[in-house]
Amino acid sequence: MSDALDYLVQARPEAMGHYFSFLKDAGKLLDPKTRALISVITKVDAQTERGLRQYVKRALREGCSGAEIIDALLMAFPTLGLSKIVWATDVILAMQLPEFAPEALRGEPPQWRDVMATKDLIDGQVLRTEHQGRGLFIYREGRRYQVYDSRCPHQSTNIPELALQGLQLTCPKHEWQFDVASGDCIKKGDTPLTRLESKVLKGRLMVRW
Repeated sequence: MSDALDYLVQARPEAMGHYFSFLKDAGKLLDPKTRALISVITKVDAQTERGLRQYVKRALREGCSGAEIIDALLMAFPTLGLSKIVWATDVILAMQLPEFAPEALRGEPPQWRDVMATKDLIDGQVLRTEHQGRGLFIYREGRRYQVYDSRCPHQSTNIPELALQGLQLTCPKHEWQFDVASGDCIKKGDTPLTRLESKVLKGRLMVRW
């Protein structure tokens, strides 16, 4: 939620409550993916970068593929026009989301990637690393490994290593705080870190995306 919207909710809770109730009721017959795609289009139409970043991530969480989001923008060409679609594409590319990589848009399946040796991961600690252009936070607990995308689920801010204090990770942009042991958001926000599938193969940590 933006600072201005948060202020209005506090200043006029009754009026804003009616507004949010209207939005919820107006879309109750739509499935979550469709609602998410419509929200993306409205943010592009208004050219609200912060909102677009937030709703692109929400659309992905609701099960939309990168290709479906791009198709939704192209289908809205009559109202958006080419300039807004290009603007939105620039914003999406700057987010560096794997769902919009060329191979993902072509429908190629996720790949297992050899990230590092498990012996280089200390039990009970978190390590931030980069692999093939993607930032990762890796937590080891005995033989269990948790691997997360380094981008905040709020607006895709790439969270740096300095944001890590023990097992708590705080996004520097809006101070969403996460428990890396579980991935849960424990302060400010309500969305967990994006967890990636992982496995150990011959002493190597393999991560799939």
